[in-house]
Amino acid sequence: MAKKEKLMVIPLGGLGEIGKNMTVIQYGNDIIVIDAGLAFPDDDMFGIDLVIPDMSYLIENRDKVRAVVITHGHEDHIGGLSYLLNEVNVPVYATKLVCGLIEGKLKENHITNYTLNEVHHGDEVQIGCMKVGFIHTNHSIPDASALYFRTPVGTIVHTGDFKMDLTPVDGRQMDIHKFAELGRRGVLLLMSDSTNAERAGYTESETTVGHAFRKAFRAAKGRIILATFASNISRIQQAINTAVQFKRKVTVLGRSMVNNVQIAIELGYLDVPEGVLIEPDERYPDDQILILTTGSQGEPMAGLSRMASNNHRSVSIMPGDTVIISATPIPGNETGVGRTIDNLMRLGANVIAGRDKKIHVSGHASQEELKLMLELIKPKYFIPVHGEYRMLKTHGDLAVMMGVAKDHVLIGDNGQIFEFSNRSGHKTGHVNAGRVFVDGLGVGDVGNIVIRDRQQLAMEGVVIVVMTLAKGTSHPLAGPDIVSRGFVYVRDSEELIREAHDRVAAVLERCEAGNIREWAVIKSQVRDTLSRYLYEKTRRRPMILPIIMEV
Repeated sequence: MAKKEKLMVIPLGGLGEIGKNMTVIQYGNDIIVIDAGLAFPDDDMFGIDLVIPDMSYLIENRDKVRAVVITHGHEDHIGGLSYLLNEVNVPVYATKLVCGLIEGKLKENHITNYTLNEVHHGDEVQIGCMKVGFIHTNHSIPDASALYFRTPVGTIVHTGDFKMDLTPVDGRQMDIHKFAELGRRGVLLLMSDSTNAERAGYTESETTVGHAFRKAFRAAKGRIILATFASNISRIQQAINTAVQFKRKVTVLGRSMVNNVQIAIELGYLDVPEGVLIEPDERYPDDQILILTTGSQGEPMAGLSRMASNNHRSVSIMPGDTVIISATPIPGNETGVGRTIDNLMRLGANVIAGRDKKIHVSGHASQEELKLMLELIKPKYFIPVHGEYRMLKTHGDLAVMMGVAKDHVLIGDNGQIFEFSNRSGHKTGHVNAGRVFVDGLGVGDVGNIVIRDRQQLAMEGVVIVVMTLAKGTSHPLAGPDIVSRGFVYVRDSEELIREAHDRVAAVLERCEAGNIREWAVIKSQVRDTLSRYLYEKTRRRPMILPIIMEV
């Protein structure tokens, strides 16, 4: 009898972090990829547009990759797909709305050769040696799925992002029965969303936001400007429903918001009565207008931020406007959101934001729902996913509380190989995993060294030393000239620059006396001498660039 292969689970993104979710399921020569997401750059990643997972493992094993299966349509799950399909052209399986959103992304990124397979909840698809099933779940976007994989060594369940909403906006509840059925049959491994693992109790239903909207709309006397995530179709539906109830017309601003609303209407996921949507330039009384826009995270180029800085081409904030920010800041975005709110208030707007106002609820399960999922599935092994390390650890503790053996809770990081047979599971080696930076059209050409240089330039500035030397010697014919950018203002620091000039001139004299002609050595000595002097005088370490011209 042929020896059974080991099943490998390899997260390439989403462990120890929020965003850029991507996981590899591999058995023998068959690889299935779960999600291909992105993350947005931190404040200190100067110039970086997006961060995607390191996909080198998939590119090296492209002949084994059979498909990509997608849990839902958020950027942190589909935003990296264009970059993957550009390197590894394989079929993608997703539900109807997710396919619509993916198609828009692929067109935007000029990917023309792709295969999108639309699936329905309850479908089971044979991919390589595994069967993949799609289970309906609730999240902050419709058509979200959990996945299960029937593999030769046992069943794996991946929850995707989920919460247990008993009164969802679209009326479609999570298929709890399917999870219970899988649990009864036996599940080898559960991978479950850890985003809210630190939050006690239950996550509120999305419909509670509708009550808060109605309260805010009733009190508003002028225009209402509502900012939320462009992908939160359920939230947008509730905003439109409330606008209809209070006889307001709706205008949609922001490229991603316009695209997503259009796709959701075309595919039947948004119900908008005839005549409710209007163009931004159509004129109605202020108390009959709702503006839906992007920018709930304080992003500088998004709609709400532009309005707050008086830089939006079609909307200027006026006293009497009510601004509703229906989202909580993603960790790291708090400063940008705070600045936007300050600017809106300076312009006279009434701003409604914050969890206590009930105008936002999370799309992720809190502790009691996570415990219920563990109880339904009763997994033999458990890997917490989608969260920073403390969230994964807290979720792991919940699993032990719910009866999973402590040594069967496996907490890892990106690139960790988790290996399973039908009776064992453990961590083994690592594959390459990390962050790939997207800067303009460049993917991966900006690495950690370039980022470090940008950080140094931003914090310390640059000093450029220009010297003209006689050909084949270290004898200066002109210079050294010293130029400073972002370090000191030259006119206010003439003595410092003069002394720096003298130090460099002394280095050149020493090089000439010692018959040193190699440019690399001359540059190195100039850099070291100047660096020591400037640090001694200013306690700063600017980047020093010696430039030699030869005559």
